[in-house]
Amino acid sequence: MAHPSQLGFQDAASPIMEELLHFHDHTLMIVFLISTLVLYIIVAMVSTKLTNKYVLDSQEIEIVWTVLPAVILI
Repeated sequence: MAHPSQLGFQDAASPIMEELLHFHDHTLMIVFLISTLVLYIIVAMVSTKLTNKYVLDSQEIEIVWTVLPAVILI
């Protein structure tokens, strides 16, 4: 039975639900790894002296960063 303070799913009652829980855990780990990689790249770009500061202020690159993932998702 699920409780209000429970962070995860409730216990599986069927084999299909168990597979869905494994799928959820697997995809969540992939999303976590991708998010960690993106955060690392952002921190590395901002903190290193080798990055050109004009690249970070460019409007064109921000448009590409916004539109390209949206196109990939569509």
